[in-house]
Amino acid sequence: MANSNFTQTQTQQQALTQTLSPQQLLAVQLLELTTVEIEERVRSEVMDNPVLEVADDNDALPEDDGGGEPLSDDLLAVAEDDDYSGNGDIPVAVAGSRHFLDIPLGDAVSFGDTLMEQLGQLPLTDEELAAGEYIIGSLDEDGLLRKPLSEIRDELLIYNSLDIDEDALLHLLKMIQAFEPAGIAARDLRECLLLQLARNGEKMGSSLAMRIVSDYYDDFVGKRWEQMAERLGVSKEECRSAISEVVRLNPRPGASLSESVGFSRQQVVPDFILEVLDDTVTVSINNAHMPSLKVGDEYMLLLEQHSASGNVEQDAAAQFLKQKIDTAKGFISAVKQREQTMISTMRAIASVQKNYFMSGGDDSMLKPMILEDIAKVTGYDISTISRVSSSKYVQTPWNVMPLKYFFSDGVVKDDGTRQSVYELFGIIKELVEGENKELPLTDQALQELLLERGYNVARRTVAKYREQLGIPVARLRKV
Repeated sequence: MANSNFTQTQTQQQALTQTLSPQQLLAVQLLELTTVEIEERVRSEVMDNPVLEVADDNDALPEDDGGGEPLSDDLLAVAEDDDYSGNGDIPVAVAGSRHFLDIPLGDAVSFGDTLMEQLGQLPLTDEELAAGEYIIGSLDEDGLLRKPLSEIRDELLIYNSLDIDEDALLHLLKMIQAFEPAGIAARDLRECLLLQLARNGEKMGSSLAMRIVSDYYDDFVGKRWEQMAERLGVSKEECRSAISEVVRLNPRPGASLSESVGFSRQQVVPDFILEVLDDTVTVSINNAHMPSLKVGDEYMLLLEQHSASGNVEQDAAAQFLKQKIDTAKGFISAVKQREQTMISTMRAIASVQKNYFMSGGDDSMLKPMILEDIAKVTGYDISTISRVSSSKYVQTPWNVMPLKYFFSDGVVKDDGTRQSVYELFGIIKELVEGENKELPLTDQALQELLLERGYNVARRTVAKYREQLGIPVARLRKV
């Protein structure tokens, strides 16, 4: 018998992991909820936990012992940051509950509801339905899914306690991509175009348009038509015909669902109320229908009695009662922490965007602002600011708007000042509206005109902004 020598080795690996406590996880879950959803969650919690009660109007919430960060006046000192020079300190008052105005939001079918309705027609399990809804909720205004499936998987596990592997999520995504309109839920523009071509009956192997988008996308984007025709082995006329077919497709399928900004406009209940009076911006949380919560006094007394009895059966009852009371206190603490986080975030946004709110909603007055800017002001993590801004709405005196509308990248002008891309959007729109329709402005011409106004942006950037405005390329605007 041959001898076998086995060598056993042991290696040690050090990894840094972070695990959320149940209380932290609850706080994160509540923060993502909208006004309507948090009200439903509170009602459900009151029904499920007998020791949790709705307090009288003159009762206050118990003191927060869950580590929620108190509001600080330091949040108003935004003007000290170079990026916000010229704003000055803005007095932002936190008002109490009030009913919001009935501002009409249009009768168009909402982006979210249209897709949710189609999702509900599929034979899915409860877990698959919840995951599908999460995917739909992750789409941007163009109807595209910019978030990796791996990230969605992690978020479903952490925030929804759903353990679904990426293959299952991909299967769900493919189902959603079969919804109307064609191209919805694509992960990038290339996939969006391919989905629409496939819906039009084009075949991957035989369709010239499909081959262009699938195999020669960079040449297509770079408008290297002759080079592409040569590589494809087709005539310039055949290539031009296929390209015309591609450019007629919709790069923003979400916009065709009558949703210019936000997710479900006609049914939105604002999470914040913002009012402007003289030099004061007043911000409040829309919690008019949110009841105050407390732990029932009789249950606290009962716990003391059971704990002091020394009886084994009453001891067990005391442990059960204590668990319910601790759960109730933890929920109350998480609700209060949610309000503190939300109002801190909204106050910071109001401070940075003072000029916009004081102007009555002039987009050119919006300052460049990213999640990191608000994270620095509030002291919260960027992910926390993202959860507040991605699903919450504010009622202003002129409109109901998603918080994410106030976030935009900055464009640096020749004089060194940073301007919001919204100002650039307005200029591009103005230039196109005033152009000679028989000789419309190309992206190169738009770039040169912007350069004359001090905006040194690349032609590709101009093309991207033009597409975001829903403005066709020059040859399609020609009369």
